[in-house]
Amino acid sequence: MKKYSYFPGCSLKGLGRAYEESFLAVCKALNIELKELEDWNCCGATAYMAIDEHHAVALATRDLALAEMNSTEDLLAPCAGCYLVLNKANKYLAKYPRIGGTVRQALAEEGLKYEGRIKVRHPLEVLLNDVGLEAIQQKIKSSLRGLKVAPYYGCQIVRPYAVFDDQYNPTSMDKLIEATGAKVVEFALKTKCCGGSLTGTLAKVGQEMCFNLLHEMKRRGAQVVATACPLCQFNLEVYQREIAARHKEDVRLPILYFTQLIGLALGLPKKALGLQRQIVAADRIPAECRAENPI
Repeated sequence: MKKYSYFPGCSLKGLGRAYEESFLAVCKALNIELKELEDWNCCGATAYMAIDEHHAVALATRDLALAEMNSTEDLLAPCAGCYLVLNKANKYLAKYPRIGGTVRQALAEEGLKYEGRIKVRHPLEVLLNDVGLEAIQQKIKSSLRGLKVAPYYGCQIVRPYAVFDDQYNPTSMDKLIEATGAKVVEFALKTKCCGGSLTGTLAKVGQEMCFNLLHEMKRRGAQVVATACPLCQFNLEVYQREIAARHKEDVRLPILYFTQLIGLALGLPKKALGLQRQIVAADRIPAECRAENPI
């Protein structure tokens, strides 16, 4: 059994709940043991870093310190934003001694310390490199053969730190999707930003960025989109009606987490994967792919 510490972050306890549900279910099915970090706090996401670097790094480092003081295992961060911020905190502590000194002093006041031993990892990397494609394929009970999936990585998993995949043409999610029997839809915008928080501040600008992605995915023949980011999932799913009305084009596509697709192939029940939470229902999955797992 493979063991890891687990940092869910705020999104997976809220709007990204289906991501956590499917991730935990898949881990259990693949004999991965997770221990959720006790007393974890918000990592600050990506916005706080632009406001105050010292406080932002301190906030994220507190989680790293908790992980280091309570476990020797790697720390899994499924949320793309959390994964980026926790990795960035590690980089900042090593590169900027002044920030590191201030942060460690702040931690000491809380009775914490951090020596920089924690490795932050993403589930894509762990499933591909630690579990392995062969082990996953051996557990497949309901092949997704015939399903055309567009893997969408977003802009934070491989940038600015290309830790486990190519910065411009990542393929880790592609390989995991292919392991389920599904067909990967190739498209050049797999790491192009969805607009992030722009959909909540400059809605038309953010939605235009989402349209560019959905239009290209649909043009390439995708039936489902797979993502690993709660914000990307939200942006691409929630605004489809407004985007379709503005552009007079059908862009309706189910936006699933890659863990939900893996879970379906493993034969896990839809409720365990959070599929009932989809706004755009995944009812367009071809019949031959959902014979054993109707959605």
